[in-house]
Amino acid sequence: MELGFGAASIKTGVRKFLRDPENRRGMQMREGFEPGRVNTRGWKKVKVEFTGGPLSIAVPPSAVELAMKKAESPKNVPQAIADALANPLGGRTLSRIVAAKGKPADRLTVAVTISDITRPVPYKGKNGFMGPLLRQLLALGIPRENIRIIVGTGTHRPSTAAEKIEMLGQEVAEGYTVLDHDCEDRPSLVFVGKTAAGTEVFLNKVFQEADIKIVTGLTESHFMAGASGGRKAVCPALVDLRTIQKFHSPDFLESEKATNLVFEGNPCHEEALAIAKTVGVDFTITATLDSHMRLTGIFAGDLERVLDEAVKKIRTYVEIPVAQEFDIVLTHGGYVGRNHYQLAKAAVGALPAVKKGGTVIIAADNRDAEPIGGAEYKTLIHLLKIQGPEGYVEVLRSPSWKFTKDQWEPEVWGRVLRKVGETGLIYCAADIPPKDFVILPGVSGHEFLSSGGKRKNRAKQVQEMVQNAVLYSYQACVEKKITPRVAFIREGPYAVPVKRDLA
Repeated sequence: MELGFGAASIKTGVRKFLRDPENRRGMQMREGFEPGRVNTRGWKKVKVEFTGGPLSIAVPPSAVELAMKKAESPKNVPQAIADALANPLGGRTLSRIVAAKGKPADRLTVAVTISDITRPVPYKGKNGFMGPLLRQLLALGIPRENIRIIVGTGTHRPSTAAEKIEMLGQEVAEGYTVLDHDCEDRPSLVFVGKTAAGTEVFLNKVFQEADIKIVTGLTESHFMAGASGGRKAVCPALVDLRTIQKFHSPDFLESEKATNLVFEGNPCHEEALAIAKTVGVDFTITATLDSHMRLTGIFAGDLERVLDEAVKKIRTYVEIPVAQEFDIVLTHGGYVGRNHYQLAKAAVGALPAVKKGGTVIIAADNRDAEPIGGAEYKTLIHLLKIQGPEGYVEVLRSPSWKFTKDQWEPEVWGRVLRKVGETGLIYCAADIPPKDFVILPGVSGHEFLSSGGKRKNRAKQVQEMVQNAVLYSYQACVEKKITPRVAFIREGPYAVPVKRDLA
């Protein structure tokens, strides 16, 4: 069911939508809401990123679009990659690293860790950096058979053969040994030391035993570790479940410093960095992207220097100053929001923009084969639903609780519930049926559909959910004598609203 946007005006389209008896009946499913009472005169539309979209959503004329600044891309990406490899930050080129190992190049082994399919890292193609990196290693005399590529899965599932090709391209995926890390396979792990925080570090044995250790990935804001990339390609990507247990414990995640673009005093960042330094990383290469997945920078060299420079780059365009919090915030999951597990990034990212007790509406493009997440995650997110955020953390802190690898993500969703509550989180996903949504926190977008029938076009289905949720939330504020302040986070999980006095 279309909302009538396009050639027709928004005013005409919304009124037509609200006049439809089917729509009125559907909206009454949510606490007797009557959509005809919403005054939509003068409303404007915003475009929400979605596969098969974008979604076209009418919002009040005063709604603020929180948008990232435009980021410049290198004019010649292959040259930018070549320059980064030739002039690494910190000065240690790959040729110097090979020469310093003390044995012939043809006897050296190399381990290169990569991100899994959940991250849009530009590895393949003419503008990808994996090909140039591997060619340089070969040119330095490293035999192809001595190079291992390790998918740093952390606690995620193994990647499929098709996903390896999608990430790396067929030539690399089939021409090199590509392995998946397994955090629960103890024979494939080796003890490498203990951090100052007392964490015993068990690492992927192939990576640890390699003569040359290279980490690659993407640097973007991260709602726990400040930013992704670099040290996170070691921890949690290549460590064991025992190590991750400390990294993802309430002692770390309940810190107010464990959030986007905060590093000083952030226990997640500090622990990951300490572990990476304990392991000893020889070379790092990372990309920065804009919200359209276009390369904005390529950084190579020393682990810490690369992270510092990449973060400086993304700060210039991802941070959005917010002077006042909003009653209603609309956001979406972007590329990373493949399932409910991953979409926590967008939900947490919206928190600095929304008032305590306000409403966050999420357009969820949960296109993964498991639109919620794995079996353990489903159990844990249901536990959060039942216990609430405080009760959930109390369970995790119990001496009798057995650490479970996905327990941290529901804990992060608890941050959202603490600020907006169950009724303040509206999750609009076509891929999660109502019978499955009952285990998830918040309000299901299915409650805002005009009928319960199956729709062929998932984008139109989510568009209807989101539009009705906006109308409902707006009217709820009006009935409380509140003129609602509404914001739309255009880039979803990639933007970082920052509460800041703009006077």
